[in-house]
Amino acid sequence: MSEDVAAATTVPGTAAETSPDNPWPLQLLSQKLKMHIDRAPSAWVEGQVIELNRRGTNAYLTLRDIDAEISLPASVWTNVLDRQETPLERGSRVVALIKAEFWLKTGRLNMSVKDIRPVGLGDLLARIERLRHALAAEGLFSDARKKRLPLLPHRIGLITGRNSDAKKDVLRNAALRWPAVEFEIREVAVQGNTAVAQVIAALRELDAHPEVDVIVIARGGGALEDLLPFSSEELIRAVSDAATPVVSAIGHEADRPILDDVADLRASTPTDAAKRIVPDVVEELARVRQARDLLRRGVTRLVERETDRLASLRSRPVLASPEVMVNNRHDDVERLKGRSRAAVTTAVVRAADQLVHLKAQVRALSPQKTLDRGYAVVQLAGGDTAPGTRRDVVRHPDQAPSGTPLTVRVAGGRFAAESTGGQEPADD
Repeated sequence: MSEDVAAATTVPGTAAETSPDNPWPLQLLSQKLKMHIDRAPSAWVEGQVIELNRRGTNAYLTLRDIDAEISLPASVWTNVLDRQETPLERGSRVVALIKAEFWLKTGRLNMSVKDIRPVGLGDLLARIERLRHALAAEGLFSDARKKRLPLLPHRIGLITGRNSDAKKDVLRNAALRWPAVEFEIREVAVQGNTAVAQVIAALRELDAHPEVDVIVIARGGGALEDLLPFSSEELIRAVSDAATPVVSAIGHEADRPILDDVADLRASTPTDAAKRIVPDVVEELARVRQARDLLRRGVTRLVERETDRLASLRSRPVLASPEVMVNNRHDDVERLKGRSRAAVTTAVVRAADQLVHLKAQVRALSPQKTLDRGYAVVQLAGGDTAPGTRRDVVRHPDQAPSGTPLTVRVAGGRFAAESTGGQEPADD
């Protein structure tokens, strides 16, 4: 008994503690795997039935992922299948409640289907609408995020099915409208579980191409199930993240996958896409001719209008006889010169008359004129005079007492005299 306890205590407690010298018993590993798997909850999964075999009370089926090459075998009780209103067939799209089970004795992992339900068109449409509303709430469909298409793309990236009618429609109609258009084509699966991955890979490759100016994702019409890849959330987000403008041309007018909402331009058909991404060379040439005609008429009208203006200006008197303006100015100058000369002459004559008048006044007041009128100037011939008086001019009889030699100046000259004494002047 003690040996069994000792052996039990030497078993590693975890898988990381095992070693070649101290391994786990296979039974212990199986038990731990079963305990771990039993704790895993059941899960609802969606897939497509690609195999279905009934064997008594059991049925074995294989489910494949909708968008990827991943398959999963599972088992189901036949009574679960018999509850379905419509019998399941290969190709049916279903949702199944799966629980992982581990068989301890055989070491087999089994996926047991506890419930299974077919996915109808109504369920698919409801799921697409829920996804559409959720992405719209994020703003992925906002007009502010949409990019403008180039007026004339240098090269168009085309993602379409292999040798599809959609590809032919786009190439043919684009070449008819603009023969020089160039394409970068990526042929991918446009339905099935690989469609989403291939379309995303082609989209990213063309988005990174330096010469591609716009990308068209084109596919002809089809059933709702065939168009489901173009409502895939993964594809929608890839289109939203693309830096190159993306045009959606999926199906017909009635088809509207979510790709139409996130694309920068939605075309109703591949033919419509070709018409909207390249201009019509015939229409553009007609517009060029129309523009040239408008330009020619505009220039002609401008030249004619300016010619008329020049003729009108030349017909004016000032331009018809330009010397008139010079003559008028010459006459004005001569008139002003005459007025200036007359004004100066008048000023000079007036000043000359004033000068003569002043000279006459000066002469009338000069001592010589006084002498000419019979007056004389008596001066002392020599000797001192009274203080404060002029030495040579006699102004008072006291200055020339009797016997004083004098000099008398008259108009005609001077002569000598001698004072005989003075007398007081008589009163008038």
